[in-house]
Amino acid sequence: KTCPPTKESAETKNTEWKVQSTIQDSSFMPTLAVTVWMGWNGGLVLMLILSIFLNNTYRAVLFGTLILSAILPREFPGELGLRIGEWIVKNGKLYFGLKTTLEDEGAIDEYNKKNKAVIFACEPHDLLPYSIFCFHPCLKVLPGRVGETNAALMTSAVFKIPIIKQVYTWVKGAPVDKHTFLTRLQNGESLAFVPGGVQEVLNMDPNKPNEIPLYIKDRKGFVKLALQTGSPIVPVFFFGLHGSFGYYVPRGILISKIARTIGFLPVLFWGRFGIPLGIPKPKKQHVVFGKPIDVPHQGDKVTNEMVNQIHSIYVEELCALFERHKHAEGYGERTLKIL
Repeated sequence: KTCPPTKESAETKNTEWKVQSTIQDSSFMPTLAVTVWMGWNGGLVLMLILSIFLNNTYRAVLFGTLILSAILPREFPGELGLRIGEWIVKNGKLYFGLKTTLEDEGAIDEYNKKNKAVIFACEPHDLLPYSIFCFHPCLKVLPGRVGETNAALMTSAVFKIPIIKQVYTWVKGAPVDKHTFLTRLQNGESLAFVPGGVQEVLNMDPNKPNEIPLYIKDRKGFVKLALQTGSPIVPVFFFGLHGSFGYYVPRGILISKIARTIGFLPVLFWGRFGIPLGIPKPKKQHVVFGKPIDVPHQGDKVTNEMVNQIHSIYVEELCALFERHKHAEGYGERTLKIL
């Protein structure tokens, strides 16, 4: 299934929107910050390779550090880690020249008045959906409590890997399990996540660069939780992720099963300067927030019919959001493939 085109465009609608732009700067300090944030994939592999050539003392220090990180809670070292996280995302904003567009800031303000939590359902995943860092409260992209309480939920596997689990916690990441999801909504704390997840990586086809796979056709769990808590859903689209990495994605049923089991896809990729498992290229990112979808509070009376209805609205609104902005973002020839 592909999304139908729409006559709406960014050019005809932008007077109603709140747009925040950043002058891009990929010099040393922003690059260092992004490396501290996303450089640990290759960093950990490099550490393991180096351990082969180190003497016993250095090897003990290296593995001791990894073991200590694995044992320590992901929140370590508390306030200091959160300050490092703010430094990372503020420099990440420069590195990627972050631009954000809110199509209906007024609706978000209304949810703030009602103390409502909001679900920001973002697409696409691409190889790594790092644009989700824009939800960090220190960037003040979203107004009021919705922005102040927001967190980016991601695969729980991230929080089982030494060092990476601390770094992603510093930048306000949290596991995307049902308990965390529901608890946050019940506490009036907003959240952002990518419904399509790792399955979208499996469906990326280098031979069809103009096709953007969105694995959302049967991803309805978040809609059920939205109905249980009466939490509105905001469709969000990430423009600019494509081309951030070169990559090779292994294929097959076995690989798909492994990816679903461990929560991420074993994939070979290379980033800036062609460094294997390195940081993404400094591509400008534009995060577009669509108009909220109001969801009635149904508690334990949620039915499949209700879920399907709200989910269909979400998919339609996400497609329309993409169509409104794609020409302005250089995506004119690209289409969404709903899987």
